[in-house]
Amino acid sequence: MSSYSRRDFLKTSLAAGAMASTVAAAAPTALHAATSVTTRTALDKVTLGRSNVKATRLAFGSGTNNGYVQASLGQKEFNRLVAHAYERGVRFYETAESYMTPAMLGEALKPYPRESYVVMHKVTTNDGDPARRFDAMLKTFQTDYFDIMLLHWQTTSDWPTKSKKWQDGIEEFQSQKKIIARGASCHGLPAFSQVPGNKWLQVSLVRINHNGSRMDGDTYMDSNNPDHRDEVVAHIQQIKKEDMGVIGMKLIGGGQFENSRADRQAAMRFAVQTAGVDCVTVGCKTTQEIDETIDNLNLALA
Repeated sequence: MSSYSRRDFLKTSLAAGAMASTVAAAAPTALHAATSVTTRTALDKVTLGRSNVKATRLAFGSGTNNGYVQASLGQKEFNRLVAHAYERGVRFYETAESYMTPAMLGEALKPYPRESYVVMHKVTTNDGDPARRFDAMLKTFQTDYFDIMLLHWQTTSDWPTKSKKWQDGIEEFQSQKKIIARGASCHGLPAFSQVPGNKWLQVSLVRINHNGSRMDGDTYMDSNNPDHRDEVVAHIQQIKKEDMGVIGMKLIGGGQFENSRADRQAAMRFAVQTAGVDCVTVGCKTTQEIDETIDNLNLALA
């Protein structure tokens, strides 16, 4: 006959009950952890690779047709457009020395704390004194520093050598904290093929969309190059592995997708999901276009 007493039975039952209660209590937590997914949005701040600059995934572009589209709004309406983007949560703004918009954008951003947003500017690497040009750009924009400075419109395979004095100029301004991060905007595969493996670059601005519209090809021309689309994606994925920040442009195909929201959404999906860019810059001329662009990027990130 077993010597197992009623007292032993009660002890065993109580222990089993306590364990079951613990497992039951932990189960919902474990289930939640397994099913919980962080939602990414257009207005998240992400770090652009080794630049360490943090910017929203969406940048407000001010260079449509070299900025003529935005400049034609006039300062008052342009201010309203920038204010709408800022109030929606956009904290990344883009312009260039060759655009019509640097002074307008600087004026439009004056109401907001400088540390609350990121500015990406681009310098034209022709003749001239870098220090004098950068000082003039800071004065025009009415700021003490630029978060990102790009070598604009690099088009040939020898740009890393040809632009050396501008690289040195950027580094000097970085040492003075007047420029935080550096990079380049390349046009054409001869130039873009020099980006992978480039130790100087911290950020790269790249043309990318699903159709290869006005993307990089054998030359710098703004033509359609669907046959080279996959090569561009391969370069992007390589420089991402090298911890370079990547920003996509030409998400409207240089205007070719203006009448097709399906194409605009497909371009955004391709840039984010297939190519894997960190951020995108899109030039808008109305508040409705800003709202749609945010929605399109949110859908691509879902």
